[in-house]
Amino acid sequence: QVQLVESGGGSVQAGGSLRLSCAASGSTFSIKSIGWYRQAPGKQRELVAHFSRDGNTNYGDFVKGRFTIARDNAENTVYLQMNSLKPEDTAIYYCNARTWNLLDYWGQGTQVTVSS
Repeated sequence: QVQLVESGGGSVQAGGSLRLSCAASGSTFSIKSIGWYRQAPGKQRELVAHFSRDGNTNYGDFVKGRFTIARDNAENTVYLQMNSLKPEDTAIYYCNARTWNLLDYWGQGTQVTVSS
């Protein structure tokens, strides 16, 4: 089992920045890929950014250079630095880890609200 705990959400004005953190614990050796998804009210959950199994990063098309995913392997923590935030970035942000046997684990989510 993998446990994921997110932190760092909050409310900012458009153009501002936030940094999200996701601390993984438990069977972290079993993680194949890890990253961030988001879900806005009435919309489907979508990929924000993640590290694939080969260590490459993938970003949602809407990111357009505004967000950066990073990780600290020693601390089993993944970060999402979000700059130039827009009102349409308002959503609940979830940390996701997928294991080598294709099990998905999700954090509890952290709310990001961007006001215009």
